[in-house]
Amino acid sequence: MQFDPSPLWISLKTALFATVFSFFLGIAAAYWMLGYRGKWKSLIEGIFVSPLILPPTVVGFLLLLLFGKNGVLGQLLLSLNISIVFTWYAAVITATVVAFPLMYKTALGAFEQIDANLLRVARTLGASEVTIFWRITLPLAMPGILAGTTLAFARALGEFGATLMLAGNIPGQTQTIPMAIYFAVEAGAMNEAWIWVLVIMGISLSGIIAVNYWGMGNREWGIGNREKPALNNFNNPPSHSALANSGLFVDIQKQLPGFLLDVSFSTNEQVLGVLGASGAGKSMILRCIAGIETPTKGRIVLNGRVLFDSEKGINIPSSDRHIGFLFQNYALFPHLSVAQNIAFGLPRGTSALTIKQQVEAQLVAMQLQGYKSRYPRELSGGQQQRVALARALASQPEALLLDEPFSALDTHLRSQLEQQLITSVETYQGVTLFVTHNLEEAYRVCQDLLVMERGKAIAYSSKQNIFERPNTVSVAQLTGCKNFSRVVVKASQQVEAIDWGCTLRVIEPVSELPSHVGIRAHQLTFTNKPSQENTFPCWVARTSETPHRMTLYLKLNVSPTSPQDYHLQAEVFKEKWAILKDQSFPWYIRLDPLRLMLME
Repeated sequence: MQFDPSPLWISLKTALFATVFSFFLGIAAAYWMLGYRGKWKSLIEGIFVSPLILPPTVVGFLLLLLFGKNGVLGQLLLSLNISIVFTWYAAVITATVVAFPLMYKTALGAFEQIDANLLRVARTLGASEVTIFWRITLPLAMPGILAGTTLAFARALGEFGATLMLAGNIPGQTQTIPMAIYFAVEAGAMNEAWIWVLVIMGISLSGIIAVNYWGMGNREWGIGNREKPALNNFNNPPSHSALANSGLFVDIQKQLPGFLLDVSFSTNEQVLGVLGASGAGKSMILRCIAGIETPTKGRIVLNGRVLFDSEKGINIPSSDRHIGFLFQNYALFPHLSVAQNIAFGLPRGTSALTIKQQVEAQLVAMQLQGYKSRYPRELSGGQQQRVALARALASQPEALLLDEPFSALDTHLRSQLEQQLITSVETYQGVTLFVTHNLEEAYRVCQDLLVMERGKAIAYSSKQNIFERPNTVSVAQLTGCKNFSRVVVKASQQVEAIDWGCTLRVIEPVSELPSHVGIRAHQLTFTNKPSQENTFPCWVARTSETPHRMTLYLKLNVSPTSPQDYHLQAEVFKEKWAILKDQSFPWYIRLDPLRLMLME
């Protein structure tokens, strides 16, 4: 019998068409389901993946009911003189239906693996959702999508049961390779069956090998020469000269797990540090200002422009707020070069020459000359941070939000980049919010501080005032004070420190009834003059060592009975400790009245 090659061409043609349809339908369905939060999500998901679970003959039977002469679509097509059953079109439909779930699930998984901060930062840079999809989401998901396309092609190529039910086995018309194999075996033509088995295995394996090879060469996103930054469809942000210098006003509430974020403050071009322990709601404030999160109620106004107002129903999208956001992980686009990352937020219509000039200016300002063609994977953590800062500043935002930018860096690099950041924000003409839980970092970078505790602002003032005169024990603790005692007021300038077992003179008259007195560990002074006011004998209960300092745990008036029996912590440099440690007890410690802090 003469060998008939038609199953090869029919299979390739059917699989290619089915793959194309599955490609677009699968990506569209996956992207839609990525953002869908409706109550029917589980049901829709089940329908999409059902061809993977149901037996092929069941899928074919359901399609036959749908497209047959008595089916809903079948009757509609017959009225148009179109017949689907037992035609090549039926083979394409069945192949598409069984291949679609693989394309859908793989694309959905690829979309879900993308760092959400990349999409958020793109929005804060002014990118529309269409721009984000084409320039960020799709390129980053492409390796997964390509793998899904290969799987869909292989599945369409190997479809048998559903195709037999709907399209039949018509030689030269609907007989694909799987059918040719089946009927060759049934007829005893084993050699012909072997030929078709080797053909279909060769095609499928070739596709998988090609995808793996492409993925190995491009998994790190070093794809092609991307030196020329591309433009985005952004709105032109207003120039600073056109803005009323009214700063930022925030008065919002948002329910968080465990507590209610309820904060109100305003700031201008002074750098405002948002200080507090982890989980206090600091980062959520920035996300609400940037439009990444929506407050439950309240109002946000930037330079006279209302960004959010719950009563009036105003909620400006992130892309239109003109706010630069520096995330903790920097959120650099891994498939774009340094130059492209910096240029991403430049306004639509900016000329190529202007783009080049602005990128070069940012590279010089951030000391990144020679790095414009590199990709994020080729940069150190400090270089990535500087690129992210340059990208945020390049779009000339009205507000710059910095979310713990040094948290991922070592001590030496943190110090270097801290100075770079201080230099950059000094020349930045806009509102700057700096979130941190590091009090020394906040003191060096910021002029004013907003201290947060479980969603509440417990202090808001200049850094000098907050560190020198904290109004509550919580604020003092967050700013590094370690020594506290309950107090009883004895006179207008005298209090009894109950937990320290001593009476202290204070400088300012006690006008209100404080609950505690505190003094910072580095402000305790050792003296040889026991007759001075607020001077007491002390003994060392234990010590703790750091590279440059010693912490001494001191017991006042009597010697300690255990290492945990102490009243105060004192911090001294090791040079001072070298002198102290050989002196006999008792030592004398002075609690300077100027350094004592009375608190609620």
